[in-house]
Amino acid sequence: MSFNDIFKSNFLENVSSVSVTDMVIAMALAFAIGLFIFVVYKRTFSGVMYSSGFGVTLIALTLISTFVILAVTSNVVLSLGMVGALSIVRFRTAIKEPLDIAFLFWSIAAGIVLAAGMIPLAVFGSVLIGVILLIFCNKKPSDSPYILVITFEERRAEDEILEFLKSSVKKMVIKSKTVSKDGSTELNYEVRLKDNSTEFMSSLAGMHGVTSAVLVSYNGEYMN
Repeated sequence: MSFNDIFKSNFLENVSSVSVTDMVIAMALAFAIGLFIFVVYKRTFSGVMYSSGFGVTLIALTLISTFVILAVTSNVVLSLGMVGALSIVRFRTAIKEPLDIAFLFWSIAAGIVLAAGMIPLAVFGSVLIGVILLIFCNKKPSDSPYILVITFEERRAEDEILEFLKSSVKKMVIKSKTVSKDGSTELNYEVRLKDNSTEFMSSLAGMHGVTSAVLVSYNGEYMN
């Protein structure tokens, strides 16, 4: 069969189409799995600001990838056109959380596997991935990191602050130091608290030369 024979009308007429029953089953399962992915994302989210729109996007991606693959597998001409159309698509939205990329690929992969007819793999794989994410993402660290911001006027007070922190916190790592022309200094420490106690903050703020002391919970990446 030559390349031109592929596009003859008798070939196109014999192309198999997806039945209504298969479409309903595939789209219903896609919605169910997409909703499951959305619930897992909502329960494992640990970023700064939760976006409900991104969760809905996960459901939509599962549904969209399902009906796209259903169309591609049922018509060879449509599959060629779809490849050309998707090749010019560019996604420019910045992904703020690395884990969000995993959820995006999970939604797309679930839709593709469902449309391919491998329903047990789609269901079992989604449940397994969801359980793993729920276990590892909801696991709380034993020592939660905090960012301590200290501002003081006299530079000689830095040694006193350092000695006080060594005896008041479990672990401390300096992140940045800013010195102004007027003599004020700002120190940023990553600290681990002793027994999650913040009582030392009152003593720290009352030290000679200290103008302010701020303790902030830190959920980002950090080095041990």
